[in-house]
Amino acid sequence: MSRDTDYIRRYRIKKDLKWTADTEYGTLDITVNLSKPEKDPKAIAAAKLAKQAGYPKCLLCRENEGYAGRINHPARQNHRIIPVTINNSSWFFQYSPYVYYNEHCIVFNSQHTPMKIERATFGKLLDFVAQFPHYFVGSNADLPIVGGSILSHDHFQGGHYEFAMAKAPVEKEISFAGFEDVTAGIVKWPMSVIRLDCADRQRLIDLADRILMAWRGYTDEAAFVFAETDGEPHNTITPIARKRGELFELDLVLRNNITTKEHPLGVYHPHAKLHHIKKENIGLIEVMGLAVLPARLKDEMAALRQALLEGADLRADEALAKHADWVEGFSSKYESITEENAGDIIRKEIGLVFSEVLEDAGVYKCTAEGRKAFLRFIQSVV
Repeated sequence: MSRDTDYIRRYRIKKDLKWTADTEYGTLDITVNLSKPEKDPKAIAAAKLAKQAGYPKCLLCRENEGYAGRINHPARQNHRIIPVTINNSSWFFQYSPYVYYNEHCIVFNSQHTPMKIERATFGKLLDFVAQFPHYFVGSNADLPIVGGSILSHDHFQGGHYEFAMAKAPVEKEISFAGFEDVTAGIVKWPMSVIRLDCADRQRLIDLADRILMAWRGYTDEAAFVFAETDGEPHNTITPIARKRGELFELDLVLRNNITTKEHPLGVYHPHAKLHHIKKENIGLIEVMGLAVLPARLKDEMAALRQALLEGADLRADEALAKHADWVEGFSSKYESITEENAGDIIRKEIGLVFSEVLEDAGVYKCTAEGRKAFLRFIQSVV
């Protein structure tokens, strides 16, 4: 119905660029989304703190249903939502107008209340997949930089799609004292993911809460993990829930939003050399292996292809100069760049950049040293 009423604009979504990229972590999904503006991480952080005024208070509030719009708020006359009860609380269900993947839905709190990752979050996520076992559902983290683009209204995102992270295997089995009935492991993924499986969702909630509480207060200076600096908390989790047959599964992605002079947008955020492709926050959807890249890349990719074929000087072109170091870095890998392969090469290399983006966002790196530090945290969970 959302498609037939043009709330989901098929004609616009058809123009989005989509392809896949094979990496050491599996096949990642890459999209250039033409209908969503590129957001500045600092503006997202400021929006959480801004005084809420007006009606509706934000783009997720239930009052958007049927709203006629105003100069700084889009019309939503064709928007419809469905009430759902999750974990004995009142929520609403809608489909996303941006459709990053199949049946991309948003589940949001009936109250305009800020994002918060807590014990009840795990209960809500697992209750949702108990009701909708063919959907996954996850939550963005609740801190700026590592959260999504709306921090001011508690919500989840779900859908009928299997992401690369869900397909990624467990690289090391682990166990937690007192939870021997829960299968646990570290996932082979560029971000730091603990996977938990159990038929009893209450046991998953208890263990996930214990891991969350341990992570919130965890500091390991040798691994550059600080629970807080100057009273500002840094550690949180991006959780994702799904059903696997009779089992409930939770993926807990460890996040940290510390900034430094060298990395003012975040140490565990895409670093500056990758901003020519991706500068925005790495939210839930990217964490799972689907890149949502800015619309500007559509024209830039076409111009880059032409420049590669002509051997043009990228540094002399204002729009393309930011890509020059990257292009110089990968050009020598290929024997020849031709009309036939230039587009494929650019798409492949953008996929590899996204793989690096996820590595930057990972707290514990996929190195012997990084894995040793990851295990130190796991051993601290009591």
